[in-house]
Amino acid sequence: MNAGERSVLDVVIRVESLTKTYKMGSEEVHALRGVNLEIRRNEYVAVMGPSGSGKSTFMNLIGCLDIPSGGQYWLNGQPVAGLSEEALARIRNREIGFVFQSFNLLPRASALDNVALPLVYAGVRKSIRRERAAVLLDKVGLGARKDHRPNEMSGGQRQRVAIARALVTQPALLLADEPTGALDSKTGEEIMALFGELHAQGQTLMLVTHESDIAEHAKRVLFLKDGVIERDDRKKD
Repeated sequence: MNAGERSVLDVVIRVESLTKTYKMGSEEVHALRGVNLEIRRNEYVAVMGPSGSGKSTFMNLIGCLDIPSGGQYWLNGQPVAGLSEEALARIRNREIGFVFQSFNLLPRASALDNVALPLVYAGVRKSIRRERAAVLLDKVGLGARKDHRPNEMSGGQRQRVAIARALVTQPALLLADEPTGALDSKTGEEIMALFGELHAQGQTLMLVTHESDIAEHAKRVLFLKDGVIERDDRKKD
């Protein structure tokens, strides 16, 4: 493998001239106005911006939850723009792990079953699902709580279950949307410390937040304004 091939394989996200326009009655809202970006494997990136900056739209496009109006997007070397909804769903399940502010756990399922859920959709047999889910719960410090339901756990524990679930398919990208928004500051710091550990272990992370102290944990911060990247700040190691 030559250096050029290795470089291409090292890019998890590449977008070129990415745009998104919404119709609001007779008006057109240009949420993204031509974003160009590369995120490499094992980068830890935070996305910030004021309300209306385009950061939620950007996250939805990167997460394959919406489709762009124009431009190109490659995820882990695969072109995404123009794929069918079925193909996008497959990518979401295999390549992207989602962590949301509201946890989105099944209330009547145990922590183990919540974590294993993406593997059900992937067609993995039950014994392997449960084994992998148990390993991930250990990884996030909840091995002893695997049989507990969400209402028997604290907010921080629920978010740890959600993170384990996001990791169970071994995704190319972990995408977190305001992951500490429903947590007190101490618990939020514990969750951010866990993200730091995952990054140190090689996980590529993208974090969408409006809180600068949360963004400070990342190694690279993108500032969106009026649908474009206004600044791209990288920390020196």
